[in-house]
Amino acid sequence: MIPIAKNIKRYFSQMNFRNFGRKEHGNLFKIRTLDIAIICIAVVISVTAGVFVFNGLKRHVVISDNGREIAVETMKATVGEVLEQTGVTVAVEDYISMPFDSKLARIQENRINIKRAVPVSVNVDGKELVIKTYKDTVKEVLSDNAIGVDDDDKLVGSQLGDKIVPDMNISIIRVDEKTVTEATPIPYKTITKDNNRLDKGLKNTVREGKEGIRQKTYTVVYENGKQIAKQLVKDIVASNPLDKIVEVGTVLNYKTSRGETLRYSKVLNMRATSYTASFEDTGKYPGDPGFGITATGARVKKGIIAVDPRVIPLGTRVYVELPGVAADYGYAVAADVGGAIKGNKIDVYLETSSAVSAWGVKKVKVYVLN
Repeated sequence: MIPIAKNIKRYFSQMNFRNFGRKEHGNLFKIRTLDIAIICIAVVISVTAGVFVFNGLKRHVVISDNGREIAVETMKATVGEVLEQTGVTVAVEDYISMPFDSKLARIQENRINIKRAVPVSVNVDGKELVIKTYKDTVKEVLSDNAIGVDDDDKLVGSQLGDKIVPDMNISIIRVDEKTVTEATPIPYKTITKDNNRLDKGLKNTVREGKEGIRQKTYTVVYENGKQIAKQLVKDIVASNPLDKIVEVGTVLNYKTSRGETLRYSKVLNMRATSYTASFEDTGKYPGDPGFGITATGARVKKGIIAVDPRVIPLGTRVYVELPGVAADYGYAVAADVGGAIKGNKIDVYLETSSAVSAWGVKKVKVYVLN
C-alpha cells in the first residue's frame, strides 16, 4: 500500500467522536475538513505518481506471427517472457527475429517477427528428404540444407526462384556428361598360300595374325546415373590388323601297306596284266640282242611296267596298289610299251610264268609319284 494512504487510514482510526460535545464537535469539524482536503490532495498525488511509475516500467511489444500482429503492453523484461505471457509458441524450425533471452526496450516499440516453417519434400540423389523450412525460395531452401545444384542439373516442377508453399515437392535430377572411349577389335584376315613342297592336308603358319584396334569416343549423358544419350564424336583406327599367313600343302600322299607315305600328283584306276621276258610274252629268246630289253633300253626286272605313253609318260615313277590284297606290287617305272597296252591299262613285269598265270587281270590303283 502507498505510504500516504497508510497514514490516512491510521489518522482516522485514532479519532473518537463520541467524547466530544456539540460545541467541540463543531470546532472539530472545521479542523477535520481541512485535514481531509490535505489528505485528498496527497492521495491524488500518490495515485498520479503510481501511474507515472507504471508507465515508466511498462514495455510496448508488437508480435508479428506469420503476418498476424498482436500488440501487447507488458511489465515482462525478455522476449521469451512476453511470448509465454501471450501464449505464442515457437518451434525449433520457425524463424524468430530476436533471441528468447533478448531484453525488451522501455522507450521504443519492440517488434518480434515470427515466420512459421512449412513442410517441403526434396527428392535428390535417390532419397526423399522431408524438410521444415521458413525460407522464401527454392534456392534458399536448398542452400540452407547444403544441397548443391550444378548448372547441368535439372529441377522438375519448380525453379530456383520459385516461392515456397506448404507441402511443395522439389525434384532434382543430377545430370552428368562424360567422355567415354571404347576400344573394339578389328579382326585380321587369314591368307592361304599353296605350298607344292608340303603334303596335302598339312598346313604351315608362316606368320601369326594380330587384331587391330578401333577407338570410338562418345559423349555420354547420364540422368541420376542412368544413360539417356550417347553421341559418337571420334572414330579412329589406333592400330591396323596384321593378317595371318598360312601355307597349305598341295602334294598328294598315300600311305602304303608297308606304312610308307608316298607323295603323288594323281592316282589312276587301271586294269593290270603281267608279263615275263619269255618268248611267249616278248617273241624273243635268250641270246637275242633285244632279249630282256625294254622299249626305253632298260633291262627288265621287278618294278618295270609297260604303259600307254599317252596316259602315263615313259620314265614316270609310280606306285601300284592292289586294293584288298595284303601286298601291293609296289614301286615301278613306266619303261616299256606293248601292243595291247592301250588307255587305262598297264602290264607289270614278273619273274616267272607261274606268277604271271597267278596274276591274271587285276584292278589296281596307280599313283603317279612326284
